[in-house]
Amino acid sequence: MPGGVAFRVFRPYALAVSVLTGELRTELRDDGDGFFSGLLPLVEVPAYRLLVTYEETVQEAEDPYRFLPTLGDLDLHLIGEGRHEQLWQALGAHPTVHEGVAGTRFTVWAPNARGVRVAGGFNFWDGTGHPMRSLGATGVWELFLPGIGAGELYKFEITRPDGSRTFRADPLARRTEVPPATSSVVHSSGYTWGDAQWLARRAEVPAHEAPMSVYEVHLPSWRPGLTYRQLAEQLPAYVSDLGFTHVELMPVAEHPFGGSWGYQVTGFYAPTARLGDPDDFKYLVDRLHQAGIGVLMDWVPAHFPRDDWALAEFDGRPLYEHADPLRAAHPDWGTLEFDFGRREVRNFLVANAVYWCEEFHIDGLRVDAVASMLYLDYSREPGQWTPNEHGGRENLDAVAFLQEMNATVYRRVPGVVTVAEESTAWDGVTRATHHKGPSGFGGLGFGLKWNMGWMHDSLQYMSHESVHRKYHHGEMTFSMVYAYSENYVLPISHDEVVHGKKSLVSKMPGDWWQQRANVRAYLGFMWAHPGKQLLFMGQEFAQGAEWSEAHGPDWWLLDPEYGAAADHLGVRDLVRDLNTAYRATPALWRCDTRPSGFAWVVGDAAEDNVLAFLRLDADGAPLLAVSNFAPVVRHDYRLGVPDDVPAWHEVLNTDEVRYGGGGVGNPDPVKPEARGRHGRAASVRLTLPPLATVWLRPA
Repeated sequence: MPGGVAFRVFRPYALAVSVLTGELRTELRDDGDGFFSGLLPLVEVPAYRLLVTYEETVQEAEDPYRFLPTLGDLDLHLIGEGRHEQLWQALGAHPTVHEGVAGTRFTVWAPNARGVRVAGGFNFWDGTGHPMRSLGATGVWELFLPGIGAGELYKFEITRPDGSRTFRADPLARRTEVPPATSSVVHSSGYTWGDAQWLARRAEVPAHEAPMSVYEVHLPSWRPGLTYRQLAEQLPAYVSDLGFTHVELMPVAEHPFGGSWGYQVTGFYAPTARLGDPDDFKYLVDRLHQAGIGVLMDWVPAHFPRDDWALAEFDGRPLYEHADPLRAAHPDWGTLEFDFGRREVRNFLVANAVYWCEEFHIDGLRVDAVASMLYLDYSREPGQWTPNEHGGRENLDAVAFLQEMNATVYRRVPGVVTVAEESTAWDGVTRATHHKGPSGFGGLGFGLKWNMGWMHDSLQYMSHESVHRKYHHGEMTFSMVYAYSENYVLPISHDEVVHGKKSLVSKMPGDWWQQRANVRAYLGFMWAHPGKQLLFMGQEFAQGAEWSEAHGPDWWLLDPEYGAAADHLGVRDLVRDLNTAYRATPALWRCDTRPSGFAWVVGDAAEDNVLAFLRLDADGAPLLAVSNFAPVVRHDYRLGVPDDVPAWHEVLNTDEVRYGGGGVGNPDPVKPEARGRHGRAASVRLTLPPLATVWLRPA
């Protein structure tokens, strides 16, 4: 300005402020209320520092306001358009070197705020001296704070439109305090990955044409007390030993209440700090990959809790949630639903999906509560919802979001898979987004979908006493009516073994021997049925008690000192052998999503409680799976088989003595006879063990 360069400094509680530039030291005039100013006879703005005098100390420091904004025009344009696919690199707290000075860039989206300040341990949680700059119409606020590094605690102090103030955790914080503390933590990753071979290989075959058996793990309670790094020493070895191809981890993203199992997220970009820092979580994923195990994680984009330090009315008005209270309030969980129609919110979630896959090398996202997103009338009575523009109940914004999310993830991260937990018959969940179906919608673009119908029906059948099962035979066969409408996962998840639903073995009728036999027969049927498998921890060794997040699986059941340990070890040995045989048999997974990969032998033997079918690989090589859900041995049971197989041999029998069974089976190769049965020219006579499944392959 005329006469030189004007300096203005806002330092609350300071007694004096001087400008240091070169060898020049100039004290500024005290304008009151923490403001200091002065006009220096300079031609241009120099590199300078401040010397600030307080009552008991003098500090030399950089002036945050001498630095130009750290966010570029392209970042702001993409944020404004809702198309910033790496949003976490633009918003949040980022340690960086800016104009030659080390510090942290703080950036937040708060378009309704009258003002935003940064508060943290570095300024005694008083953000008065660190107001952020508004970067225009995008609603983004930014400030670079010199001298602040990784590990510092912070929040944003937001002045709402009505003038009141609220302290908020950073929506894009990449690290948080350990709950119940709620501050965000400045984070800088120093992790070096060692899974390059895994990443290069995982895109070779799409998930629906590859073997996939998933072990679902609640991380805090699998072995209570273990950190991410301690889990990394035990979990990969355990999962590898049992032969599972993948783990599905819950909960991952930060959440305030452990009893929510991670389904009420407050830190969408931060792995839960209960078990370690983000680099510790990367170490766990890395070790799983190095053991040849894929990593899926539960992802929760449907809703978020109402905590007043998190996303709810973040800047004083509905922002992440829908502006219509009826649309915002989730009727079942007391939470808020995201406004999928707002481009910045959609961007926040799409980028979050990409973030986990790119930054943490996650191989797949199991997307929670998809049905609650798709329907405007989900759990709502008439009068509690408004139809869409076509008069329908479909949430068109949510459909567009899911399509964008899936298309973006699959484009950016080769080899990943997205899995929908969708409990209705929505058309085209696993259809490509550009292929329209009868409903007029393009597909949602998921890779796989949980088969909730199969899970419900088959567990209902198994819970019946065997004498009654003949009246419910259709509960085991109905799944094949729609088996190829989507790419399916068969889930026996945490949801099925809590809150009065009983553990898997406790759902079964009969005495202890029969309960275990039923579980073994069921697992043999499940692993042979079209679809991928998912089994929750504790069920692999027939734990009798329901799962509790407070103490996890009952590992003591496997202690050799426990009298019934052999019963539980037998079921676990079966799961190991199921996975081993499954992975070695392309007929069980190569054509999982094609009708050519399955053929009934007999699906109507309701009086016998018997189900028999063939699984076929791409070359037609068969596996014969036969389940006898009656508690009697069936001798010389005749089944029609292909006439081009000279002999069959048993490759798996859930009644083997080492699994806890009676040892009934077919130890010798079984040769077909030229006697027609079940529409086939040849047939075999088998001995079917009681409450058991047997698999046979060409000898």
